[in-house]
Amino acid sequence: MRGRPSLPVLGQPQPERADAARNRQKIIDATARIIAERGAAGLSLDEVAKMAGVGVGTVYRRFGDRSGLVFALMDERERRFQTEFFSGPPPLGPGAPAEERIAAFLDALVDRVLAQQELFLLLEKGGKPWYGGPYRVHHIHLATLVGQARPDADAAYLADALLAPVNAGLIAYQREERGMSVGQIKAGLAALAEAALRA
Repeated sequence: MRGRPSLPVLGQPQPERADAARNRQKIIDATARIIAERGAAGLSLDEVAKMAGVGVGTVYRRFGDRSGLVFALMDERERRFQTEFFSGPPPLGPGAPAEERIAAFLDALVDRVLAQQELFLLLEKGGKPWYGGPYRVHHIHLATLVGQARPDADAAYLADALLAPVNAGLIAYQREERGMSVGQIKAGLAALAEAALRA
């Protein structure tokens, strides 16, 4: 696979040879170690290749650039998150009213962004925002719930509107410049969702 890999939708794994899978894991592990030690700003494909024990050409062919490495590193946590809202316990998972699931989803999505905020910020700064596979999955899920809660509304638009504030740049600004707590951010999102769902 050449260029930046897109994050797959849950349930659609990409087959690969055993040696390619081993090299991929070594590269991802090296990426994680470098970021843990020095932060995402210190990520270099040359250094990743050296630490992983592979040629730099292998890293470039497989991941394309730093953003591709970051996407791959974020993939595992994103898959767990998708499992939680598709089939986990309510209210995030099935079994609760749509309004409760929407609130729980937005709450959990803030936690998801905060868990890897530096990586999200790196992607946004590089001009490659998180509007690939994960955004599409999040949007479809949220639009479905909005459609259940408000059949009369433009569910696709409202889903975009509710997802827009959940980005690493805005959350970082709210926390660092405005001094908002995570609780305040989540409460604001909950209020926004409640207003959007009010007939």
